[in-house]
Amino acid sequence: MRFRKIPKSRASGTALAGLLLFAVFQNDSLSAREDPRPYNWNLPAGLPLPLVPADNPMTAAKVELGRYLFYDKRLSFNQEQSCAGCHEQSRAFTDGRARAVGSTGEIHPRSAMSLVNVAYVPALGWANPGLTQLESQALVPMFGDTPVELGMKGREELLLVRLREVPEYQHLFPAAFPEAREPFSITSVVQALSSFERTILSGDSPYDRYWRGEDPDALSPSAKRGEYLFLSERFQCFHCHGGLNFANAEDFAGKGYTEIEYDNTALYNVKGEMSYPAGNAGVFEFTGLRTDIGKFRVPTLRNIAVTAPYMHDGSVQTLDDVLDHYSAGGRTIFKGPDAGVGADNPNKSIFLEGFDATMEERKDLIEFLKSLTDTGVLSNPAFSDPWGNRSNPRRP
Repeated sequence: MRFRKIPKSRASGTALAGLLLFAVFQNDSLSAREDPRPYNWNLPAGLPLPLVPADNPMTAAKVELGRYLFYDKRLSFNQEQSCAGCHEQSRAFTDGRARAVGSTGEIHPRSAMSLVNVAYVPALGWANPGLTQLESQALVPMFGDTPVELGMKGREELLLVRLREVPEYQHLFPAAFPEAREPFSITSVVQALSSFERTILSGDSPYDRYWRGEDPDALSPSAKRGEYLFLSERFQCFHCHGGLNFANAEDFAGKGYTEIEYDNTALYNVKGEMSYPAGNAGVFEFTGLRTDIGKFRVPTLRNIAVTAPYMHDGSVQTLDDVLDHYSAGGRTIFKGPDAGVGADNPNKSIFLEGFDATMEERKDLIEFLKSLTDTGVLSNPAFSDPWGNRSNPRRP
């Protein structure tokens, strides 16, 4: 099954996130009253209004606080890493690594996904259908321990002590949460981070400008030919990479329903009961359904040219390598513990039939993918590190 329908009454996160939400929110005194002033989204042309939880309305003050927190290494126990450590703006909020690395040096099983247009993503992470809100997801890197990311599990009060001592936050927290009896809380940290992340929107690539009619020369002839190939039944790329995010599944205000796509892209077909490497079996790890082995969320193709390496475990290095993989209908690994013919994986997507392509066609496809790069989002000061050259002082 390619699509999972998620009703609007869906739960707000995983079991882990739910427990963490209860543990850190139950004593918070944050008022849920909505700020009467409307937030100015300044949406890129053609993008719909993102969904926002009723208990975390958007405000400019929350977004600004979230930006400071996103780049603050105090959010990790050893104060060596911030959220931006795995989500660099110049890389479309990825990190250039095959697999993410936590603040203690632990290597994660999967790569860091792009945060660009994450406001439209109906289920977060690579393979967890239950993680549906940024507020729930923000708890996982801070307080999760499998794997360790920021390493703050059980150290909630230490985090708040650190933040209270920062001069900038003594203004930013009360400004963002003026109705809270205690502005400094884990709830406010989570809500501010989520508010900032919702603003990281991209819709001004050459591809966008061309199809909006703003710049008839924005797409090169090669990129135009590549788009034709991308949309063809011969190559079948569009079957899994459609919609505003080129990821097939999206949610936004007024849509009424949503669905999320998970696919097995035939990267592996190892021997034994599991066809994917142990501990990295995709949606199966949450559903227990054998038909979900190897299925991972389809990532956005926006800014794909700057987010290498590719696939859930970063095991495909370049866009040329990606085309090699799909043209073969799956990857063959000849030796080692992961040896196997991916094209024979019983769960692989029905659209991975393979294709023959000339060198010119491959070049055109890659030019089209490059046309999805929005250089503005990669350098927009609104998403950049607000600390600048100021120190990020270490605190107890």
